[in-house]
Amino acid sequence: MNLSLVAREATPGLLPGLNGLPRPAPPKVTKKPKKAVLFFEVEILDAKTREKLCFLDKVEPHATIAEIKNLFTKTHPQWYPARQSLRLDPKGKSLKDEDVLQKLPVGTTATLYFRDLGAQISWVTVFLTEYAGPLFIYLLFYFRVPFIYGHKYDFTSSRHTVVHLACICHSFHYVKRLLETLFVHRFSHGTMPLRNIFKNCTYYWGFAAWMAYYINHPLYTPPTYGAQQVKLALAIFVICQLGNFSIHMALRDLRPAGSKTRKIPYPTKNPFTWLFLLVSCPNYTYEVGSWIGFAIMTQCLPVALFSLVGFTQMTIWAKGKHRSYLKEFRDYPPLRMPIIPFLL
Repeated sequence: MNLSLVAREATPGLLPGLNGLPRPAPPKVTKKPKKAVLFFEVEILDAKTREKLCFLDKVEPHATIAEIKNLFTKTHPQWYPARQSLRLDPKGKSLKDEDVLQKLPVGTTATLYFRDLGAQISWVTVFLTEYAGPLFIYLLFYFRVPFIYGHKYDFTSSRHTVVHLACICHSFHYVKRLLETLFVHRFSHGTMPLRNIFKNCTYYWGFAAWMAYYINHPLYTPPTYGAQQVKLALAIFVICQLGNFSIHMALRDLRPAGSKTRKIPYPTKNPFTWLFLLVSCPNYTYEVGSWIGFAIMTQCLPVALFSLVGFTQMTIWAKGKHRSYLKEFRDYPPLRMPIIPFLL
């Protein structure tokens, strides 16, 4: 009788080995039961009327606000994501697109409130429009096209050097802004309300026409202190333009392309960035300095008023950014002021 056969028959659960002897059967693999996925329910109400606009079922817990906006758009195509503001409270702040649902202070049934931000337009389009206008408008006055100063002055040229220098500086400034918009700036928000383009263009285009009319007027008179005043003003303008560009490059390097990461800006090896030691927004400081230089160069009242209005607005922006830095970064340098060292 074959012993191996007997062993195989007598010992259940054993399999024959290579030499005919029995070997243990492989252990059974037991699969762990899958954990149940917890889904959220999201109810979206109108922030003004409290009317239910949308109910989203089985929303993944790691879904972002941006993804919820996309889901909301499927039921209300007229409200594309860029014009949506979702918030936890009807009068609260808008949630960020990168906020994750499960990290918000809500239960498994979340209630969000919707506000329509209105028609939106990209920041790039707004900047290109508001900067291209002054460049073109100023040149119309510089070349004295017909119907501006009278027929006898059509396409005539000023005999004052400062007028030509002012045109070069003004054109350089806006060409620089256009190029920075295309190749340097990285915007944290992709769009802004469409109505803003009309307000911004009225401001930039209107002041450009007002300044250009007087600077290029046939009766324009040069600055009181002549060439010395012009040279000093030109130096201020050039230095501030270089400083403004240097700050924009430094800010660009802080934020990788396609990212909304915020970091504390610090001075680099470029001496123009050392102003970061004293102010939070040196790009505004340099911008105001450029227009002060231009006002000294031309000795023109509309330029001075434009500088004053611009300084007022940029001070508001600088204070807002300064507060944001202080709130977000505990180790933010305490010596810095918003826009003017040691003062403001």
